[in-house]
Amino acid sequence: MRSSIDEFEEKEKPDGYYERTLKELSDMNQKFHIFSRMPQSMEHGFQFSVKDNICVDGVESSASAEILEGYVPPFDATAVERMRGRGFSFIGKTKMDEFGFGTFGINCAEHPLNPINPEYVTGGSSAGAAAATAVMKYHVAIAESTGGSISCPAAFCGVVGFTPTYGLVSRYGLIDYANSLDKIGIMARRSADIRHVFDVIKGSDRYDTTCIDREVNADKRTKLIIVDQLMQNIDQAVLSAFDRFTSKLESRGYEVVHRSIPFIEKAIPAYYIISTAEASTNLAKYTGFKYGKKTEDFSQGYNEFFTEARSSLGTEAKRRVILGTFVRSASVKSKYYEKALRLRRMLIEAMGNVLSEGFIISPTMPIMPPKVEEAAGLDPVKAYSMDSITVPPNLAGFPHISFPYDYSGDFPMGAQLITSHFNDYALMDFAGAWEEDFEYRFKYNVGSL
Repeated sequence: MRSSIDEFEEKEKPDGYYERTLKELSDMNQKFHIFSRMPQSMEHGFQFSVKDNICVDGVESSASAEILEGYVPPFDATAVERMRGRGFSFIGKTKMDEFGFGTFGINCAEHPLNPINPEYVTGGSSAGAAAATAVMKYHVAIAESTGGSISCPAAFCGVVGFTPTYGLVSRYGLIDYANSLDKIGIMARRSADIRHVFDVIKGSDRYDTTCIDREVNADKRTKLIIVDQLMQNIDQAVLSAFDRFTSKLESRGYEVVHRSIPFIEKAIPAYYIISTAEASTNLAKYTGFKYGKKTEDFSQGYNEFFTEARSSLGTEAKRRVILGTFVRSASVKSKYYEKALRLRRMLIEAMGNVLSEGFIISPTMPIMPPKVEEAAGLDPVKAYSMDSITVPPNLAGFPHISFPYDYSGDFPMGAQLITSHFNDYALMDFAGAWEEDFEYRFKYNVGSL
């Protein structure tokens, strides 16, 4: 399937196209709170948005956190620089859960609303990125995932979300949540658009020593593996639709098998131990001295000054700082943090063995999108458990893609496909083959030609 990028470049743009598109998008932003910042005028070209924790030169980049309000980076993140260098046009910063801390996209001021139905959550933490993709006809979103922050909102908003192998895309210019887990990825309406953009942003970067040049494969797999532990605690409606989906895939020649991966259910506690430990370290620099919101009262003692500067952190951010500081403290570090690191290494090996046989396939999320008030009412442990399917590939650094495979009323249902390290193109090929016979639905088409 051709990319919409090629399609857009070939089509003639009528007079006033960009002005009309910007006006329509601004109206959408008023309705759904998608962007934290938008330009006054729209550059000509294919548009891309940037998640608010990725730096854009001269544009406030706050990671949707009050403590970072007013931070205007004097440089572009490497991914942004490469997009601009290839002629893509920046359209705005998309809203997110504060510092990426959340599953539903509601942990920020005036949180994004789902364009399908604003009473329901968009998914997080790349909430605005998914919403922007859902409303714009010709657009790609540069987003970021730590534990499912691309897959979840992609599934809830009915778009395609791709998270690459850890290390293939530079993290330079990313306001980190957890350095060993963060991955800059892509959301789009077509898998062909994702391939196009991935080719632009991947590759080594002298500013990021964890980023590498490595041949990326497209090894086709005909075996689809359902991991039994990942299918537990899934809503019956999601499970029934997924069973119908795998039956369709079998009719297309795929072999569907079941496997068990011991201790994969421990991925959630291991992930939250590692991610919060790294998050508490990353957030420690926001003291109001050099980084973070400044206070003008310099007569205070250190503790009072520090407390005032960090008082603007949200509830979820404070929770993760406290948990992360605890698990890496000397008295319990070996009991929690070091054990979680060992489990991650075991999980990489165990998942890698299964992935050598074929793709791992599952629903992206165990539930359909909940209403905003329902998500807000969940206790933290229940909310964290919603990441049970998306966390394992993120914890282990495996590439994965989420794409719509069915609809329940107006709402899409997303499938997640995981493959081996550096076999990223195979995911796009699989999704592209599915798109040949399945039409994605979009309620809005801002910027259509």
